[in-house]
Amino acid sequence: MDLTHERVTVMRLRILLLCLVLLPSLSGCYLIQAAAGQMQIVARREPIAKVLADPATPPALRTRLEYVAAARDFASQQLGLPDNTSYRSYADLKRPYVIWNVFATDEFSVDPRRWCFPIAGCVVYRGYFNEATAQRYARRLRLRGVDAIVGPVAAYSTLGYFQDPVLNTMLGWSDASLAGTLFHELAHQVVYVAGDSEFNEAFATVVEEAGLQRWLDQQGRASEIDAYHLQRRRGEQFVELLLITRERLRQLYRTRLPPAQMRDRKHQEFGLLKYRYELLKRGEWQGYSGYDRWFDRALNNANLISAATYYGCIPGFEALLSSLGGDLPRFYEEVRKVSESKAARAELCAKGGSPGVNSSPISTTSESGGEKGR
Repeated sequence: MDLTHERVTVMRLRILLLCLVLLPSLSGCYLIQAAAGQMQIVARREPIAKVLADPATPPALRTRLEYVAAARDFASQQLGLPDNTSYRSYADLKRPYVIWNVFATDEFSVDPRRWCFPIAGCVVYRGYFNEATAQRYARRLRLRGVDAIVGPVAAYSTLGYFQDPVLNTMLGWSDASLAGTLFHELAHQVVYVAGDSEFNEAFATVVEEAGLQRWLDQQGRASEIDAYHLQRRRGEQFVELLLITRERLRQLYRTRLPPAQMRDRKHQEFGLLKYRYELLKRGEWQGYSGYDRWFDRALNNANLISAATYYGCIPGFEALLSSLGGDLPRFYEEVRKVSESKAARAELCAKGGSPGVNSSPISTTSESGGEKGR
């Protein structure tokens, strides 16, 4: 990485640290750990070209980074995504995840709590670069009667603000998941509305899907396309289960049942969710168990946040892209126009059918484990 880029990065970090002093309404300790975590990522990154040129680079790492470099070029040359320094460097963080996100809702609500920060705006999670710290914060919320969970994050983005690198935490994924993540994160640099996670994630997910289909076609990897569509279908059905449960709980929480009775009914709904999953797994999925780990825990309202955040608006975006004949540059331009109006964003999200029916899996809820974060 050249000296000019390093100087720009240092200046941006100084600005971020200055924000910690000038924003007393936010948790100073929280923002300090965020800045320190970002500085660690910056300190560890190296240009991918430099890593590939190093004869000491392990063959397995070389193969993965060559694949990343090719997919990154495809993103800019064929998908119209930004041609910049994002994901052209590599950072080994020496840990399996980059951050851990805390999601939370009130005990009798499916609406997520939101936190507001510099750059990202208001989001439905609070991210920590240390798992123990995230778990402590989640425990404090639970002690106050809040439903809270901690989710590991394998892919991380600053929306291009800090020339985001590819991380070692991402390299264990399948080729398709890895390429799709690059397309997803770069899409956030095309359109991002501060404070509207649902809109942002749905847009990036649709770009990810369209880009991945074209990438696999270009690579001539038909077997992976078939596997991708199979995973996509499973993800649709999984998310539909979550959204059905979320809506049933929303209706339950609108009743005036006593808290103890409400609590019992809530537990019954999550038990029913697990039962429906078992029926799906043993039936149509013929024993496929890729989501067992997700269900192998006590569930609460916070477990349903990602389904609504990442999938609720997807059908409207898919309908828009289809109406434009799959033309991605025109799609980006139309989405930019829509993004300028809250009413237009809500209208787009309301189009295209029932949430979840046309949705597809991303790493938040799929076999790959950790989720994306920014």
